[in-house]
Amino acid sequence: MSILHQPEKGPVIHDWRPEDPSFWGASGKKTAMRNLWMSIPALLLAFAVWMVWSTVIVRLNAIGFTFSTDQLFWLAALPGLSGATLRIFYSFMVPIFGGRRWTALSTASLLLPSIWMGFAVQDLSTPYSIFVIIALLCGFGGGNFASSMSNISFFYPKAQQGTALGLNAGLGNLGVSVMQFCVPLVIGAGLFGAAGGDAQALADGGQLWLQNAGFIWVPFILLVTLAAWFGMNDLSSAKASFSEQAVIFTRQHNWLMCWLYLATFGSFIGFAAAFPLLIKTAFPAVTALKFAFLGPLVGALARPLGGWVADKLGGARVTLWNFVAMIVAVFGVLHFLPEAGEAGNFYGFLAMFMLLFVTTGIGNGSTFRMIPVIFRTFHERASAGQGAPAREQALREAGKESAAVLGFSSAIGAFGAFFIPKSFGTSIALTGGPAMALYIFVAYYVSCIAVTWWWYSRKGAAIPC
Repeated sequence: MSILHQPEKGPVIHDWRPEDPSFWGASGKKTAMRNLWMSIPALLLAFAVWMVWSTVIVRLNAIGFTFSTDQLFWLAALPGLSGATLRIFYSFMVPIFGGRRWTALSTASLLLPSIWMGFAVQDLSTPYSIFVIIALLCGFGGGNFASSMSNISFFYPKAQQGTALGLNAGLGNLGVSVMQFCVPLVIGAGLFGAAGGDAQALADGGQLWLQNAGFIWVPFILLVTLAAWFGMNDLSSAKASFSEQAVIFTRQHNWLMCWLYLATFGSFIGFAAAFPLLIKTAFPAVTALKFAFLGPLVGALARPLGGWVADKLGGARVTLWNFVAMIVAVFGVLHFLPEAGEAGNFYGFLAMFMLLFVTTGIGNGSTFRMIPVIFRTFHERASAGQGAPAREQALREAGKESAAVLGFSSAIGAFGAFFIPKSFGTSIALTGGPAMALYIFVAYYVSCIAVTWWWYSRKGAAIPC
């Protein structure tokens, strides 16, 4: 028996049975944990590069560029558009290429926008169109989430996927907060000497090295790429062609979970992208970059909590009440915004936005807990009464489909990184403030309560989870 459970050598694992308690205890858990803890820093860097424009745009005009507020919101939004689109394709890459190889390659791809940005911001003649291209390339970081979550889902038994996926996503999401905390610090010093380029002069006589916002990630990207290539594993049992995975497009529950995840993760990443410039626009006297990192920080830390609580109480129950809390938080934000000549209350606004970020994090974890349960239940029902071989096949199909749905729903959810900053920009352009956009978000969250209750939470729901 001990021979049977000896861990395999080499990057490809052919015998992987996480639902077998003896296999899991002997070698599976250790291998899964190693892959998880290498996946997390790769995902953290991906989020940092994906959202870096949310911080850069706040100082871009200060060093001599002359972009309008709407143009700056576009630069914050475009990585969301490209990242969400790339996620659609990245969702299916792990079963085709393998988790180890794809993690290493997708992490290495972050070098291109990081280095290019570092050079572009140093030249005041750089046209806006070049910044648009770099912003779109930062979407490589957004795409990585789909493949990362799909990969980790294969390593863990269903009973532990809420916690494992919550850790991977939650600590990976911290990349936004880490970036928004670190960039204001690193742009204040010439960290790379002559190799990093000259400082940019500010109107008040100060200096910035805005190029460091891109260059700072380069050594870490190289290190994590090598760690993923030599330290992670590919699972042969996770192999599947695109056509095998494409069955999810015929599943009603794929589209329902996309709708819910757009409201949770889409809100998290969209608010994270817009938050610094939103603070600067609504409260001009406040130094936005001193506070911007707090929202993504609490949202990311809340995500593992959401997965863990959903493991204990049920994903649908947690998700439904979490949407109620999101609506309350949005009305709190509206209450403290400047309006009709009133100055508003920044710290009340900040507190309500922190609550909103927390609820987006909890919702991220709880919705991702729902997906594996939904598809396992679906396939177990279909194979009921057909014997053990049919049940084993059903579990394999459930694993592949839930991994694909995790990736695809994350792709749809990522469009929030585009729509939310653009909604705020449009609302401000049309009405002078962000309130119109916030009311639209409330209406959307109400629809999510209805979906969660009808299909997953009420007595007699299609798939209680």
